[in-house]
Amino acid sequence: MKTTTSYAAPSTIATECLAIVVLDHGDKDNPNPLVSPADAALQAAAANLIAAKEVTGKANETILLHAPAGVAAKRILFVGGGKAANFTGFELRRAAGSAARYLKSKGIRSFAFAAPLLDTGLDASFGDSAKSSVEGIYVADFDPNVYQTDRKDQSLEAVTILGPAGCEKAVERGVAEGVILGESQNFTRDLVNEPSNRMTPTILADRAQAMVAETPGLSIEVMGGDEIQAMKMGAFWSVAQGSAEPPRLIVIRYSPQGAAADVKLGLVGKAVTFDTGGISIKPADGMEKMKYDMAGGATMIGAMRAIALLQPAVNVMAVVCATENMPSGTAQKPGDVQIAMSGKSIEIINTDAEGRLVLADGLHYAKEQGCTHLVDAATLTGAVVVALGFVNAGLFSNNDALADSFLAATKRAGEKFWRMPIDEEYRESIKSSIADIVNSGGRWGGSVTAAMFLKEFVGDTPWAHLDIAGTAWMEETKPWIAAKSPTGLALRSLVELVRGMAK
Repeated sequence: MKTTTSYAAPSTIATECLAIVVLDHGDKDNPNPLVSPADAALQAAAANLIAAKEVTGKANETILLHAPAGVAAKRILFVGGGKAANFTGFELRRAAGSAARYLKSKGIRSFAFAAPLLDTGLDASFGDSAKSSVEGIYVADFDPNVYQTDRKDQSLEAVTILGPAGCEKAVERGVAEGVILGESQNFTRDLVNEPSNRMTPTILADRAQAMVAETPGLSIEVMGGDEIQAMKMGAFWSVAQGSAEPPRLIVIRYSPQGAAADVKLGLVGKAVTFDTGGISIKPADGMEKMKYDMAGGATMIGAMRAIALLQPAVNVMAVVCATENMPSGTAQKPGDVQIAMSGKSIEIINTDAEGRLVLADGLHYAKEQGCTHLVDAATLTGAVVVALGFVNAGLFSNNDALADSFLAATKRAGEKFWRMPIDEEYRESIKSSIADIVNSGGRWGGSVTAAMFLKEFVGDTPWAHLDIAGTAWMEETKPWIAAKSPTGLALRSLVELVRGMAK
């Protein structure tokens, strides 16, 4: 998508469509929708629609006006942003995305978007507005139907982000960052969207290598089954041993000049490219969605792309454990005991609790490589969906400072996470009578006991675990994102965390 900027008055922009945000400045009983930005011609164009209560400012509402008088654009799209008092980058991303998806559906391939100011009085806020707008538009442009033979490509060709004169530097910065983040998030989503026969561990490693080859500042190492076994990654290998597809350990490094030598962030991702559950096989209904069980690993690969392009001065390493989890004559069985890379013994209670096994060795490996802080991401448990639904992802951490930094990053990124408990009492659920621990603590508190399992492999290293099982995939249609598609959630928050560590 060609992305440009303009600083002329919005009403003077010649475009197929000018999308503008309408915010409700009233209260519950007395709505007061107003067009933003304050352009007299645009306000006049909206006046009759507002008077008729067709334009209300309700979040993600879309009303199209053809041939508006006094405006150079062929059309105006009024997009609701919700209550002005609550309007943040989160709402702006969704409003921009709603505009993009609406116009795509009408066959309009280029438009201009006027973003309202997020924080009045700060020049940098115009950059934040531009960044959020671009992120929302890029995410909205993704369509998952890549293998339909009659597919009609509705991709947007061009978008112009409008900003006020005098704030060019901030807006250009915001647009450039938004493009990097939007493209990286869509790169991640493209990986997750692929069916498992077209996204094996080997293919995922190949895609990661291709990304690194075209991204300055990154290096990559890919290891196969022999090396995984030689490093005594018994937990990781136990999942891989049942599949005819060889596993891959993907390690991507970013080591910029000027980075502090005593800080190194390890991003560890679960990349189970298809999860049958193994011998503890899943029900057939819905199993096709298990192609997205590699979303955590894909997120870490996409995050490394964005980090390298944004160039924060922090050493970062991604460790992605890629495998299938299949039932076969060589698959591990309930009751088996596996020895992790750390030396800890694990009794296998349920072979469908496989994600924590690959992460256990990935986390330990990252520690051995000198990482001082660890963050893992995984579609780990259905239990987190029971606890939090499809709105918030789960955050677990052994370190308040890291948890607080990550939650602050989520606010800047416009993503929703909720911190969950990992009190020591929960460890009773993962004790084994034959080994050190079991790989499944049972039904109750399932997302917590999974996190407690991972905690066994990080020691005192500051660590955060992101359980994105309920939020890595969008099942329902939303105005700002395609249904039945991956979301790329957590990528922007991870990037913001790294940028915060650089300050």
